[in-house]
Amino acid sequence: MAGGVIPVPRDEARRLARSAIRGEFQPEALHAYTDENGEAIYWRIRARLADGGKWIRPMRRSGDTCELGEPEFPLGKPLYRLHELAGKPNAPCWYVEGENCADTLAKLGLLATTAGGATSDERADFRPLAGRAVTIWPDNDAAGIGHAERVAAKLRALGCAIERIDVRALGLPVGGDVVDWLRANPGATAANLTTVPRVREKTESRQEAPAAYRQERNEWPEPLNDAAFYGLVGEIVREIEPQTEADPAALLVQVLVAFGALVGRGPHVRVEGDEHHGNLFALLVGETAKARKGTSWGRVREVFSRAEDWPNVVTGLSSGEGLKWAVRDPIRRIERDKKTRNAVEVETDAGVRDKRLLVVEAEFAQVLRQAARAGNTLSATIRSAWDTGRLSTLTKNDTVTATGAHISIIGHITADELRAELTATDSANGFANRFLFKCARRSKVLAFGGQAIPKATVSRFAERIARAVGKARERGAVEFTDAARQTWATVYPTLSEGHPSLLGAVTARAEAQCLRMALVFALMDEAEAIDQPHLFAAIAVWERAEASARYIFGSALGDPVADDILRALRVAGSAGMTRTAIRDLFKRHQSAERIGAALELLRRRGFVKCDTRPADGGRPSEVWQCV
Repeated sequence: MAGGVIPVPRDEARRLARSAIRGEFQPEALHAYTDENGEAIYWRIRARLADGGKWIRPMRRSGDTCELGEPEFPLGKPLYRLHELAGKPNAPCWYVEGENCADTLAKLGLLATTAGGATSDERADFRPLAGRAVTIWPDNDAAGIGHAERVAAKLRALGCAIERIDVRALGLPVGGDVVDWLRANPGATAANLTTVPRVREKTESRQEAPAAYRQERNEWPEPLNDAAFYGLVGEIVREIEPQTEADPAALLVQVLVAFGALVGRGPHVRVEGDEHHGNLFALLVGETAKARKGTSWGRVREVFSRAEDWPNVVTGLSSGEGLKWAVRDPIRRIERDKKTRNAVEVETDAGVRDKRLLVVEAEFAQVLRQAARAGNTLSATIRSAWDTGRLSTLTKNDTVTATGAHISIIGHITADELRAELTATDSANGFANRFLFKCARRSKVLAFGGQAIPKATVSRFAERIARAVGKARERGAVEFTDAARQTWATVYPTLSEGHPSLLGAVTARAEAQCLRMALVFALMDEAEAIDQPHLFAAIAVWERAEASARYIFGSALGDPVADDILRALRVAGSAGMTRTAIRDLFKRHQSAERIGAALELLRRRGFVKCDTRPADGGRPSEVWQCV
């Protein structure tokens, strides 16, 4: 097993540090890493002493003792801010000369690292950067440029996409670095750095980083296949795309959601006893303020809000009752007539006539937190909204119902928030797989923003959308053409096969999602039936949604205890872990039964195995290892 990074428990860090330092100290940066066999663990603790000094020292742990001195580093000298590199395995990175430069870029929200000074590259372990896009900013002197060339050579061998800042073109003094450039350019932001002159280098054969350096290193999804840009959908996106930093995939999926919301609950595809309508749920996943998620919706809204009969757009999902109230049926109750004393039915609320509702949540993490609260019916109500459009709760005190509801949802969230807030229950009960996940990031840099879409173009699109909506509302069940039937029969077995682990849970409705998107493509095309191009377009959109889910969730099982155990076993390598060590991993906050169930899940999925090893003078111990 390759070496890797693991977090250092703070109490263990304090114990190790106190065995080497006398006096008060405050740990600043803690991390640990293993050797190639996954056995020897080195703890590197950076501490600020009470007298203002700093102490940085590697230590080797052996059982409950630690050895100081100068231990060997089988992985080489660890890169600065290694814990951050391990936590963002797919993110672009800046490589600079010196920790001060790395810290300065980090304050701008950038991922930055260093091996130290100009002669520090000999012992450094650059494998955590394997496969990344890396921008190298050397110091403006011969030593710094030579250092950058040596680092670039090592990164090329790791398959990195490398750019080097042309420091000689910046007019910096001899020895000037990124900190000096920022001082000379007050007010500069991360975006300003994209305009700094640079040289792009060729990339050699790709090499993956060691598994323990990454969280199941999954690739950023490929761009949408051209088949997705079919018909009016593609025309709208291609008109908007040159004038925005938004991701084309984010634009396209929101066009589909917006049109499906506009049409309403009329046209549908029937599958046995179920009806699939054009209401879609989409979740855009990208970095806060960097992925241009809000920008993408603003551009789509600019086109669709000009269409007649635009549905109600709301935000603030917090409860199932609130969502149901927004599309409620008339409320009636039985009262006694004051004159005749007879029981009569009285309408106390007129209800909502237009059952179309588009929910746009820029902070979808808050929605997930609300849905996870005990007694909250939001998750169940959202699932019913996707399935049947009939929302009701069989309780005495809640007599509100909604029938024929046509609810569409657009949510924005970061990948970290999604992984943290999406509970195992949400993935198991089918909440997550009703959403189309779309990874989104900035597609280009437009310092002054893109141009507005010409009013004539917007009006032309609005007219075509209105015409397509009018024809769509005349339809009920929409059939397949013969060619589309043959295509569907070919792709259906693959779509319905599914995947293991959490990825399988969040993509389990692949075939239903494709049918709904194909329906929307056909309706926007004003077609009488779903044809091959509509299916091909829907499948292309789905393939990127599935790739996005794979990038977000990797091989996670969806069971937080099992996932934590698996990560720890990967780091432990051939040494494995005993039941006691696994129990201690959770600080005794998980019961033996819960840990046992998680281990059985891992073994059943083929991720781990269990061996019995003899013990001196006692009963054999149970040792768990990754397969």
